[in-house]
Amino acid sequence: MSSPSFPSPLPRPAGLRGAFHRSDLAVFQNLAGRHWPAAGPVLPRLSRSANHGLLWFGAAAGIAAFGGSARARRAALRGIASLAVASAAINTVGKGAVRRERPILDAVPVIRQLKRQPVTTSFPSGHAASAAAFATGVALESKGWGAVVAPVALSVAASRVYTGVHYPSDVLAGAALGIGAAFALRGLVPTRGQLPAPGRPPADAPALPDGQDLVVVVNQESGTATATASLVRDALPHAQVVECPPSELSAELEKAAGLGRALGVCGGDGTVNQAAAVAAVHGLPLAVFPGGTLNHFAYDLGIETVADVCAALGSGNAVRVDLGRFRPGPDGPGGAHGYFLNAFSLGVYPELVRTRERWAPRIGGWPAGVVAAFEALRGQRPLEADLQGRRRPLWLLFVGNGLFQRVGPAPGRRHNLADGLLDVRVVHGGRTPGLRLLAAAVAGPLTRSPIHAAERRRRIRISGLKPGTPYAYDGEVAHSTGDLMIDKLPEALTVYCPRPA
Repeated sequence: MSSPSFPSPLPRPAGLRGAFHRSDLAVFQNLAGRHWPAAGPVLPRLSRSANHGLLWFGAAAGIAAFGGSARARRAALRGIASLAVASAAINTVGKGAVRRERPILDAVPVIRQLKRQPVTTSFPSGHAASAAAFATGVALESKGWGAVVAPVALSVAASRVYTGVHYPSDVLAGAALGIGAAFALRGLVPTRGQLPAPGRPPADAPALPDGQDLVVVVNQESGTATATASLVRDALPHAQVVECPPSELSAELEKAAGLGRALGVCGGDGTVNQAAAVAAVHGLPLAVFPGGTLNHFAYDLGIETVADVCAALGSGNAVRVDLGRFRPGPDGPGGAHGYFLNAFSLGVYPELVRTRERWAPRIGGWPAGVVAAFEALRGQRPLEADLQGRRRPLWLLFVGNGLFQRVGPAPGRRHNLADGLLDVRVVHGGRTPGLRLLAAAVAGPLTRSPIHAAERRRRIRISGLKPGTPYAYDGEVAHSTGDLMIDKLPEALTVYCPRPA
């Protein structure tokens, strides 16, 4: 039986445009006349769920929450950012450039049609653009999550023809625009894989296949450390894994340093900080399994999963990194030096850390960080200190272990963890601290302005602090007893690290 004939919804233009339209219409009518039994219960609902990007916002939240890695969170964020770029292009240029009417629905079975028909022009498809942009953005950061999202994105794009609200060419053009938006964003904001590999002076470390002669100490109360510990046991059957509460962490690290040929640690940046100090004193290589909320140090080394560390242990691949140092340490003038792998800070940030730690057990790490940032920006009294011999009010003093590539005072990625330099950033005191911090965050890394300054130094001296002034180092908070001297121990620590791709 021949296919039914449907009326043309639009006058037929002549020439190349007319031929294209007739071809597009023929494909649309052919698809409308086919029976798709498996698509009926799914595609119309899927098409409606993608209205205003709601489907993709939900998918991004799921990826970030259940992905369990920084790569998954980056994929979710890049997917949403790509969608935003595509939507902006569609709404400002795309819909107005070609004012094409929607298809006439005579050819489409009523059961397929949407209850609410779109009122905008047909070309290009905004749903297809958003779907393609989100899926492409996710895939550019994580191929695994991209493979999960791609079938859903393809189904959303197909649903627009299936429900009769777009011609096939509308969908193809929208998808092409979405893919282009994701790649355009990548040109402006490179993916993790595009960034140059960090400077990594190679170091000698023993190969420990299956974790032979490795003792891993796990902080039970750090982020995802307990779950990560089970992965470590499965991946490294010969390793000794010791789980302990924070109060016993120092003693267990010292004990572990005397048992193996390398020291392993699983936890957040504060836990890794303690392990790094022990490893440096005992001359042991350190294996870092990211198990905290932020894991700045591990991620800067390219360590995102247990598999990354296992590969480095099996091959004996390791690098040397600098160790930041401040004197006196947390125990006061008579105690040992304090060390930091990421950053030391005074002013707003210690208050932020304390607030985050207070709220994290109740609402979770990331929401607690948002609450803490809001509370910190409400502060009204700057810190008074002598910085390099000059008295000044400070909202924030940030001293990074190595140069951070991200602009502003907030920590970002470091390309070289053994550069021998301190990244010193200052937000000066005054009115409206929130606006000052925002302005500092968007300033260039070495921009000088009335509120923000950045310098590269090998050491820095801070004096005139009131006793009890809080400071933060690698997410831990302590209180000063007087003057502080901050410098570095170049290449003092050996860390197992995967080879850069």
